[in-house]
Amino acid sequence: MNKTISIGGRTVGAGRPAFIVAEVAQAHDGSLGLAHAFIDAATEAGADAVKFQTHIAAAESSRQDQFRVKFSRQDATRYDYWRRMEFTPEQWQGLAFHAAERKLVFLSSAFSMPAVRLLSDIGMPAWKIASGEIASLPLLQEIVATGKPLIVSTGMSPWSEIEATVRLLNGWNAPFCLLQCASRYPTPLEQVGLNVMAEMRKRFGCPVGLSDHSGTVYPALAALARGCDVLELHLTLDRRMFGPDVGSSLTVDEFKMVSRARDAFALMDAHPVDKDRNAQELAEMRRLFMRSAAPTRDLPAGTVLSAEMICAKKPGTGIPADRIDSLVGRSLLRSVMLGDLFSEEDFQ
Repeated sequence: MNKTISIGGRTVGAGRPAFIVAEVAQAHDGSLGLAHAFIDAATEAGADAVKFQTHIAAAESSRQDQFRVKFSRQDATRYDYWRRMEFTPEQWQGLAFHAAERKLVFLSSAFSMPAVRLLSDIGMPAWKIASGEIASLPLLQEIVATGKPLIVSTGMSPWSEIEATVRLLNGWNAPFCLLQCASRYPTPLEQVGLNVMAEMRKRFGCPVGLSDHSGTVYPALAALARGCDVLELHLTLDRRMFGPDVGSSLTVDEFKMVSRARDAFALMDAHPVDKDRNAQELAEMRRLFMRSAAPTRDLPAGTVLSAEMICAKKPGTGIPADRIDSLVGRSLLRSVMLGDLFSEEDFQ
């Protein structure tokens, strides 16, 4: 069991604040300038890491590779699309440098052996395994050989496949995190599967999290409330942008809401409240807001109190209201007027 992993000097898991990843994927649509703009947007959104996808068409695809959903008007096949998404090693290095300048961890999913070698050469500190690659044994072996931790999405896998992958990773002594993921774009809320995170933690004792494609903040906030260790969310600059992932993404302002919630949850968790001490510190406030025993009308000296003569009024500076029953049957030493509070000196 590995209850924590280290990503770019950050400890992830075991009650630490969630590590939030801004997923760009192919939202840059092949534009290097737009890819750099996403790094700045991820910083503004409060992410800890920015993640791309490194596709090398000739190494992973064929001319028969068709679109899951045909969205591109300029690419006849997915091969053509992946080809257009490629950056040079120098350009990937530039993106990694930019991320470092913005205090972001740079990540990119590798989909081929050449992609692994390219990203390894630029010093990527961890590996994101896409849902479709969880059973790609040669790719996993190449990645594990780098000695860096893995963040593994499980969007299309049954428990048997997840268990087999975990056995492999444990056998290789590879540190890893598992993410619940629903490979539907966008994901309906009823299919997000937050319950799977707890089951993963119970079965495997590793850091767990959520890779969300709902396009809303609700799964992310719920995952944070359930103590997720890693949260991966697609990011878009605007709902009107082009691309297959826009409907599954959060805007910068929505993403910022999640990152701020993470910080708020972490702050509250770091400062547990002692109720007894808290009550002592709020003693003056209690006197203002609590109630005391008070007369319901003017009462002359010598009156023997009955229940209908007593009520509870603010502030709590007199006889506490929870002692009203103990006053019934007692005799007044002096007059008490309507609008005053009873005090111990009023009684024999």
